[in-house]
Amino acid sequence: MKKNRERFCHKEREFVYKFKVGTECLELRVPLKFPVQENASHLHGRLMLLHSLPCFIENDLKEALSQFIEEESLRDYDRDAEAALEAVKSGEIDLHQLANTWAKAYAESTLEHARPEEPSWDEDFADVYHDLIHSPASETLLNLEHNYFVSISELIGERDVELKKLRERQGIEMEKVMQELGKSLTDQDVNSLAAQHFESQQDLENKWSNELKQSTAIQKQEYQEWVIKLHQDLKNPNNSSLSEEIKVQPNQFRESVEAVGRIYEEQRKLEESFTIHLGAQLKTMHNLRLLRADMLDFCKHKRNHRSGVKLHRLQTALSLYSTSLCGLVLLVDNRINSYSGIKRDFATVCQECTDFHFPRIEEQLEVVQQVALYARTQRRSKLKEGHDSGNQNGGSDDTNKNTERNYLNILPGEFYITRHSNLSEIHVAFHLCVDDNVKSGNITARDPAIMGLRNILKVCCTHDITTISIPLLLVHDMSEEMTIPWCLRRAELVFKCVKGFMMEMASWDGGISRTVQFLVPQSISEEMFYQLSNMLPQIFRVSSTLTLTSKH
Repeated sequence: MKKNRERFCHKEREFVYKFKVGTECLELRVPLKFPVQENASHLHGRLMLLHSLPCFIENDLKEALSQFIEEESLRDYDRDAEAALEAVKSGEIDLHQLANTWAKAYAESTLEHARPEEPSWDEDFADVYHDLIHSPASETLLNLEHNYFVSISELIGERDVELKKLRERQGIEMEKVMQELGKSLTDQDVNSLAAQHFESQQDLENKWSNELKQSTAIQKQEYQEWVIKLHQDLKNPNNSSLSEEIKVQPNQFRESVEAVGRIYEEQRKLEESFTIHLGAQLKTMHNLRLLRADMLDFCKHKRNHRSGVKLHRLQTALSLYSTSLCGLVLLVDNRINSYSGIKRDFATVCQECTDFHFPRIEEQLEVVQQVALYARTQRRSKLKEGHDSGNQNGGSDDTNKNTERNYLNILPGEFYITRHSNLSEIHVAFHLCVDDNVKSGNITARDPAIMGLRNILKVCCTHDITTISIPLLLVHDMSEEMTIPWCLRRAELVFKCVKGFMMEMASWDGGISRTVQFLVPQSISEEMFYQLSNMLPQIFRVSSTLTLTSKH
């Protein structure tokens, strides 16, 4: 059949057009190759220009050319169809195979005949959880989650105690060896003992890591199965044991809390709240908060059962599958891991409570590493091409060598996102990469860290994150070089840049009211905090109160 198509379709035919100029009869002959790939109007214009044809035949020529192409194309299609039918009749093509091919193509191109998508377990569980958390069973869900949290916290406590005992025992052994150094023992003996101690610590940490991983996996499976079963029971109005099933958990929760003697100590927080309006013509109201608090306070669960803590957790659970998500910005280095600094502290908080909806923090970081590796590899190949052309133009290769050496790391201003359902007050964490330049006092509005904040706010607009917590000074801890003038300059820069970004947000999302929380480190003085608090209403337009009085 392909040979027949080639014989009928790829063939030249002559287009003949006759016309009169006065008393003289003229004839135009043009060879056309079918199928005609060129637009008929373009071909008509070229014929008029190349042969200097008179303008009064322009419309008639265009009509004749279009009719000729259409008629000849239809003849080719008819011949092609006849050849295909003959191939089927002669047995050259299997009829059943042809029918299956047509049926598959029709099903894939027609929506009403396409196969429905297979339901996703994650989506089904999300719908079930959303229904339950907005039902009378919400308290039961929170109590059960807290029971699991207490169980994991006890395991972590046992792990810490065992690791502490091992380190103390190893410290005593090392002291004894150091006393014998130079007498009966050599440096090689000390190094050998240190290697043994390191291996012992690694083995113990791996043992507890596997046990925690297994416990969280069991908890997640049990929790999801229980949620599905409870949802099915709620649909059955004749289930008499449902009320008993819901009432079991609070008692267990109170017993668990009473058995726990360790309670988180809360540091005194300072907080100021403002209501502002932004926009030129259509103004949008936003809420701003200035807090002196640790960033991880929004992630940690409290062991003591108090109404305020429970309300925070309930609000987070209610908005988990909603258009009002909460996020925070963590300032991290350029390595995607959870081994150092605030990344390690954040991962520790995430591990204290099982995440029943999203993958573990380690699994999410592995996916981020793979995506970053692919992106960096693509960027590396482009930079190498630019580097080759730069060498021809006499360009320097120091920057390219540095980029090639560190292409597995992310760059300042870039960020990656992790999702969480097991944290106290947030759903999304933005891990923003910054370098030591943020500690200097000369950064500008074009600094990568500032531009990273702009991109984070843009993601918030496109992904329904209505509350975002930002480190105001772009640092999590204070140091000696961060003087009062330094803090004031940095706060003014961030305030003004965020204000500009928020005004841009109106064009991104149409003007949605949001809450932006500016956090300063716990070590900052109260005097400095209130200076920053006085600065904020001078930069933003704060709504003034209206006092209504009677005319009497």
